[in-house]
Amino acid sequence: MMHGGGGGMMHGGMMHGGAQGVGLRRAGDLVDDIEFGKAYDQTVITRLFKYLEGFKLRFALAMLGMIVYTLTTLATPYLIGYAFDKPITQGNLWGWNIANPSLMLVFIAFVFNGLLSWGSQWLQTLSMAYVGRGVLFVLRTQMFNHLQKLSMSFYDRHEVGRVMSRVQNDVGSLQEVLASGVIEIIADVLSLGGIVFMLFFMNARLALITLTIIPVMVIVLAIWQKYARVAFMRVRMAISVVNAGLQENISGARVIQSLSRETENYGRFDSVNEANLGANLSAARLSAGILPVIELLMGGATALVIIYGGAQAIAGELMLGQLVAFILYVQRFFEPIRSLAMQYTQLQRAMAGGQRIFEVLDSQPEIADAADAVDLATIKGDIEFQDVGFEYVPGLEVLHDINLHIHPGETVALVGATGAGKSSIISLVGRFYDITRGHLRIDGHDIKMVTQRSLRQQVGVVLQEPFLFSSTVRENIMYGREGATEEEMIEAAKAVGVHDFVQRLEYGYDTELQERGSNLSVGQRQLISFARAVLADPRILMLDEATANVDTQTEILIQQALRRLLKGRTSLVIAHRLSTIHDADRVVVIEDGKIAEIGNHEQLMQKQGIYYRLYSMSYAAAGGNGSSGNDAPAEDRPAN
Repeated sequence: MMHGGGGGMMHGGMMHGGAQGVGLRRAGDLVDDIEFGKAYDQTVITRLFKYLEGFKLRFALAMLGMIVYTLTTLATPYLIGYAFDKPITQGNLWGWNIANPSLMLVFIAFVFNGLLSWGSQWLQTLSMAYVGRGVLFVLRTQMFNHLQKLSMSFYDRHEVGRVMSRVQNDVGSLQEVLASGVIEIIADVLSLGGIVFMLFFMNARLALITLTIIPVMVIVLAIWQKYARVAFMRVRMAISVVNAGLQENISGARVIQSLSRETENYGRFDSVNEANLGANLSAARLSAGILPVIELLMGGATALVIIYGGAQAIAGELMLGQLVAFILYVQRFFEPIRSLAMQYTQLQRAMAGGQRIFEVLDSQPEIADAADAVDLATIKGDIEFQDVGFEYVPGLEVLHDINLHIHPGETVALVGATGAGKSSIISLVGRFYDITRGHLRIDGHDIKMVTQRSLRQQVGVVLQEPFLFSSTVRENIMYGREGATEEEMIEAAKAVGVHDFVQRLEYGYDTELQERGSNLSVGQRQLISFARAVLADPRILMLDEATANVDTQTEILIQQALRRLLKGRTSLVIAHRLSTIHDADRVVVIEDGKIAEIGNHEQLMQKQGIYYRLYSMSYAAAGGNGSSGNDAPAEDRPAN
């Protein structure tokens, strides 16, 4: 259980990555997040249709509505032509003879066709809205659950923003297509087929003459798509850079203002924003250019119909109503073509987004329970490292031959320079990463042969940067233990000195915390994370520099809390301040991924080795006495 931090761990001052695995690619390969892909990807389509199985009825209703709506649009030109050739030509205004319908009957047919068109379109739109948003809900839920199970190494390799892009943007792109795009594309294709059928049904020779414009249109669209792909890719690249710059400037507002970088940052943002404007204008020009071309081709096709169809009408080979209907069909022929051209880039985004979504879903946790893993019973807290080696990146070992036996209830302090491997040791005990070689046992059980859940229920970690959720103080303290009572929560809060300052808050334990608890001081946030750990009552407790960012007064409270917290538990403590580790049973000095020295404070000082040197450097840095920048006496702060 993590009580002080969330997400991936920082190890030795740097985030380790590069491990092999399926999933997202590294940042820097910006095109990974903006590529368009193919307009049709059979693999993505096949997997998406599996999500439609739960919405079969809705999808069937949408298809029915689409078919009926398409038929009603096809019927309109025919009814207009029929009205010209029959009732109007014959002067039959009134009458109810179906064999020789009057203009009034044609009017009723128009009204019925219009109502049917409205009803079918409503059914189609509503049904696909349910389908699209239903699939969106299932996909996001599935991705959230899957991301919760992935190992820490996955988050080491992939930035939060890119993972969020999968859950939000890529799923959203798919939802757009599923909510309307799929049906519209099918409707457009069906409409094209129906119009071509009606053209040949009415006059095959005139249809062949009219459709001679199609090869020209295909060539034009092929050339346009080539340039449009590049232009729309530039748009997404540009907006990605703008968003990245905006996020960085908002997150770093304090640093920017402290260094008076507002003017410089404005200039940099203005340049990327201008590039975004240029990319969007370029794409807009391309979009605006294709529509007039289609209109021009439609005008050419209409002109052919008027010339050849008019000649046939004059010769008596074609009725006037048929000519009018033919012209209307030709004009409608280009509507689905326009729609398909506009949806092409949307399809490309959706296919690329679908591919990236399934890449994440196909990523497997690198830390997985063995097939014969057993639940770990209540432990005493005996930890044994035997010839343990560990590497984040294959071939680059960061821990070498670690041999360490920690007895139940013992407090062991880990000390060493930044990057020595202290946090890595803690990560291995919680099995956030797997050892590369050797054995790591807890109460005699190989850590790889017990279930992760049963292990982590008995292991607590409090990190240097406390992580609080955007909920109440009460919910944050009770987060580590489901089913805890109000009395137990308050008792845990009192144990670490949280209760007093919480009582001074406006709403007490019901006070809503802002993002990451920003409406509290760092020390208050850390105390709440300590209260969370006390309530969770882990058998093994690990403190990863948990007191590094607190003031002296808060540290006194934390030291009092630690005496309660560490009592009777096996504890591993990493700290900058000697006051945190002075009472440790043993101090383990880590250097370059190896255990260099072991002993208590007095023994290691008498040895005058690495620990003595770290202590001396820290003492000298403070001028031999007084306080340091860490608000603690120099003799209380050996380097970590």
